[in-house]
Amino acid sequence: MKASINDPIMEFKVFRNSPCSVLFLVLVVSSLSLLFILLSSNPSATIIEPKQQSIGNTDQNSSNFSSSIAQPPIDEDEVECDLFAGRWVRDAARPVYTNSTCTMMPSARNCAAHGKGMQHALWRWKPDGCELRRFDPVDFLSTVRGKKMAFVGDSLARNQMESLLCLLSQAATATPEDAYNGYSKFQTWHYPSHDFTLLFIWAEFLVEAKERTDANGTGTDAFDLHLDRVSPVWAEKLPELHYLIISAGNWFIRKNYLYDDGNLIGCVLCNNNDEDVKDLGLRYAVRRAFRTSFEHISRCRDCDDNLVTLLRTFSSNHFEDGGWFDGRCNRTEPLSEVEVRSAAPQRHWDFRTVQVEEMGRMKEGSEREGKGRMEVLDVTKAMMLRADGHPGASSLATRSDCLHWCLPGPVDMWNDVLLATLKKKRKRPLL
Repeated sequence: MKASINDPIMEFKVFRNSPCSVLFLVLVVSSLSLLFILLSSNPSATIIEPKQQSIGNTDQNSSNFSSSIAQPPIDEDEVECDLFAGRWVRDAARPVYTNSTCTMMPSARNCAAHGKGMQHALWRWKPDGCELRRFDPVDFLSTVRGKKMAFVGDSLARNQMESLLCLLSQAATATPEDAYNGYSKFQTWHYPSHDFTLLFIWAEFLVEAKERTDANGTGTDAFDLHLDRVSPVWAEKLPELHYLIISAGNWFIRKNYLYDDGNLIGCVLCNNNDEDVKDLGLRYAVRRAFRTSFEHISRCRDCDDNLVTLLRTFSSNHFEDGGWFDGRCNRTEPLSEVEVRSAAPQRHWDFRTVQVEEMGRMKEGSEREGKGRMEVLDVTKAMMLRADGHPGASSLATRSDCLHWCLPGPVDMWNDVLLATLKKKRKRPLL
């Protein structure tokens, strides 16, 4: 039986023997290949959910670290996003490190080892207008290769450096260059793989300060602050630095005596003082200390022309029913914004405002002269929400620690925004 011209088999044979058949097949194959390439190369074509990280993960392979953690694609408009306006959201993929993967974690910050658990570490900061990329130690070390970075301030500055050490330990090994313990006031760490040096310099007031003593030579916990002179312990290191993260605040909240040009001009928290001087207020003392520090940085002739100065704003404590010696902090979840507005001391907001204002003055003058780069790590609001992130009664101290931050914990966010700030392209003023 002769096949009909409408027979599908006959139509295929006619087409197969047609001169156009080869060209058609080539076009089909080429189109499919192009589609495959586009889907494979476009990171936004598929969404990969991050896997829940095991608490006991001990992977130290730096070459695989970045690829093992799903990251949002880089957004060219990310520079326009305010990283510091946002909220805390639960994230089962946290934490990035644990006390088993960070060997240099100080015992006092190792909250999980002292019964606190890990719920406080299962949160991430979510800016309102964008995604904050998770800290990538490989990317960070590549960014700071051959450079020197210093954290200058009090024990909270050291707390941030401790967090950074733990984050970087997932990809590289640091060598301490001096005798180390968790309470060292001066620390130097070197990363031979990237020729990167990390320092902590204790300067709790940033300016020159000396504790007053009684007749027996015992410290009184009151200090003489010379508001017109920066502390030499960090000033002498400044010309060596490429990155400076500067912070202070909590040590001002005590009776202190204020000097200018060697003369006593006032005091703070001294209503019952016996020297007949005026209480000038905490805002005045903090403003003068930061202004003197920023002016010294801007006038540093021996400093690197590309020095990056970052102000980390005030980090609030969360003592309830008392203070440093008798307070507590037993919260198990972040506070709501309503709770923060009703409970946060006004002076904590004032500290942040004064610090940012003084950075703005320095930034304006330095940018006119084309010197260096100034940025703000404005963590105050984010940390006011995290009353659950302190060691509390789980610390090694006899009192509850409601000032410092657990490792891992909310303080890791400071280094998330540190890396994001170092990486972003400048398109507009930050302040």
